[in-house]
Amino acid sequence: MDNFAAGTAVPETELDAAELEVPARILPVAELHLHIEGTLQPELIFALAERNGIALPYAGLDELRERYEFTDLQSFLDLYYANMAVLQTEQDFADMTRAYLERAAAAGVRHAEIMMDPQAHLSRGIPLETCVNGVASVLATSQEEFGISTLLIAAFLRDLSEESALEVLDGLLAMNAPIAAIGLDSAEVGNPPSKFERLYAKAREAGLRLTAHAGEEGPASYIIEALDILGVERIDHGIRCMDDPDLVERLVDARTPLTVCPLSNVRLRAVDTLADHPLPAMLAAGLNVSVNSDDPAYFGGYVDDNFAQLDAVFELSDFDKARLAANSIHSSFASEERKAELLDELNGGEVAHP
Repeated sequence: MDNFAAGTAVPETELDAAELEVPARILPVAELHLHIEGTLQPELIFALAERNGIALPYAGLDELRERYEFTDLQSFLDLYYANMAVLQTEQDFADMTRAYLERAAAAGVRHAEIMMDPQAHLSRGIPLETCVNGVASVLATSQEEFGISTLLIAAFLRDLSEESALEVLDGLLAMNAPIAAIGLDSAEVGNPPSKFERLYAKAREAGLRLTAHAGEEGPASYIIEALDILGVERIDHGIRCMDDPDLVERLVDARTPLTVCPLSNVRLRAVDTLADHPLPAMLAAGLNVSVNSDDPAYFGGYVDDNFAQLDAVFELSDFDKARLAANSIHSSFASEERKAELLDELNGGEVAHP
């Protein structure tokens, strides 16, 4: 397994400063923190419900949208899991995946590493093959159709048992599912990474890449556990590292990727407002951060929306935008050849965030 602890951020000298003066480009980026179930737009939820004969507990789109005001992570998860009920067939999963890729392509995404929660579907009677094959059928041709290379990540629900996760991983391996990595998501507080040590050891033995949510609502110590006990190559979120100067120094020295999701952090009240977000301080500290959308249908925007709102609040320099894009590419699990293609596109100036 490749070591992503070093060399994941592009040196300043590799970026073409002249190209960064062009303000209207849309930067080619890699999206590394994206839950496919979190891309279910209200319109698609109602369309799938009608197709599958499912009665939704909302009178219409407006009532559903009113429920998108969250007080914390759990209030989001309650709605997130309830809306999954409309996903019944391979075609449903395929339609959801295709809708994301169409929107992501317009946002400048050129590589996407897409998380899926198989346990959330198994618990409501949907076979593993249905959800995996539905998503994978679209990802198989994503580069030809949308210009986006893709990888599938099996994310495990940390509020369930490790035994449940191990059973699902066994099922994925037995069916030779086209997954490139595993992740850890859902309710963080009270569910430390150390709870899943055996799961990550098994995934590592199977040759899978390793990432985990840590340090969003949970403390900085969860980031340390994810690194030291699970052996992850990448941290999803990671904003609480700023509470621990020694950890920040460690992450900077190792160039450990942090997949930050600004609009998500605001909507889930991990930070009060976007102006309070630590992203500028994380960049200033030299951390290897990238910008991602997490669950864009619920949190107010895709990658381009995240960049646009960050720019409106912080007036990011063209260089910082390009640095964030380059970090995302280097921090991906894409092949070295694909990374080189994307870095050429970034430095060539064909496309960037307004």
